[in-house]
Amino acid sequence: MSGCCGHDAKFDGVSGDYKRRLWVVIALNATMFAVEMTAGHYAKSQALQADALDFLGDALTYGISLAVIGASTRARTNAALAKGASLLLMGLWVFGSTIYRVFYVGVPEAEIMGVVGFLALLTNLASVLLLVRYKDGDANVRSVWLCSRNDA
Repeated sequence: MSGCCGHDAKFDGVSGDYKRRLWVVIALNATMFAVEMTAGHYAKSQALQADALDFLGDALTYGISLAVIGASTRARTNAALAKGASLLLMGLWVFGSTIYRVFYVGVPEAEIMGVVGFLALLTNLASVLLLVRYKDGDANVRSVWLCSRNDA
């Protein structure tokens, strides 16, 4: 009940439609992780592999958000902290592996990068369109929205 007793209730994700949309977005992100990691390997592209890790991180973030729907505020807060820590660790890995690749002589395959990059854009836009209806809510609902919106 929004606005009841002077408090603004925020959507906490307890909705069958929202959960179904999250499952679709999780599947899209997991699929793109596999596609980009494979394409990144064949194209010798650190950028594709880093974006693949972003898709993996997103799928895991959405999975954590799905798991804590309806849980206590403490559980949702701990989930938000875990998601932030995991993103930090992935960022450090990407930074370190990129430094390593600077010394790698091979040049990435631009054609593969372009096609897969466009597919990644379409996937991110599809995720945004699926979740735009649920952009406002508690920290976990907002983190899902912000993650998708920022990727697109």
